[in-house]
This record gives sequence, structure tokens and C-alpha cells, in this order.
Amino acid sequence: MFTGDKSGEFLYRALYETGFASQPTSLSRDDGLTLSGAYISASAHCAPPDNKPTREELRNCRPHLERELSLLKNLRVVVALGRIAFDTYLSIVNERAKFGHNLVHPLSPILIASYHPSQQNTSTGKLTAGMLREVFEQARSLSTG
Repeated sequence: MFTGDKSGEFLYRALYETGFASQPTSLSRDDGLTLSGAYISASAHCAPPDNKPTREELRNCRPHLERELSLLKNLRVVVALGRIAFDTYLSIVNERAKFGHNLVHPLSPILIASYHPSQQNTSTGKLTAGMLREVFEQARSLSTG
């Protein structure tokens, strides 16, 4: 996921700088990138038109995300990249929380909200490299502390 696109360039650099990825870029599935202490999933397991999944697509993909979450036995921190991920995760764990960049919610596991690393957010400065790195520094600190 995120491999070979501009969002991925932004995301994998932040993951690399915070020790979650073995290299700062991922151009293909066999480029050698490995994650350590991190797992990437999505609310929608397809690439919808205009990157805007419909409610039906999110509903159809939800069981896949629920299953993935159930398999992550040592999960301590969830980073939700974007409002769709945030809202989907909260609906799965049946919780409510306010969305805002780098807001930490003391759920179990801990939830950190982040703006999505979309080109729209990164090219306008809504999300900077430093802001995303801070999210993963926070995640690193909370997952080990």
C-alpha cells in the first residue's frame, strides 16, 4: 500500500526517519522495503475513483480491516491517516473522538489521528514532512513506553 505514489514517498520517508521502515522509499512490492513494528492497512482495499471511496466500498471492505486488526495481537498504537481511516477505525472499536492532526486518544490501543499524506495535503502545506514525522515519533514513544 502507498507503494510507488507521491503519498507513499511522503509516508515511507517519515516511517524510515522514525525507525519503522528499512528504507525511505518504496517503488515496487519487491524493492526490499521492510517494516519493523508497523503494519499498514486501509479502510478501503481498492483504489476507488478520485481516491474517494463510497460508503458501500467502505462497508464491503470493513470485514477485511476488522480481521487484520484481530490478528495484530501486540497492537499498542494505531495511526489513522486521514478522516476516513479515523472514522472507520472508531466505528470498528465503537468509540467516539475528535479528529485533528497529531491528536492522541487514550483508547486501547492508543489512537493517533493524522492528516492523510495525499498530494492535496502535502502540496498545500496542510501536512508537512515534519508534521508527519512528529506523528510517528509520537507513535514510537507511545508504543515503547
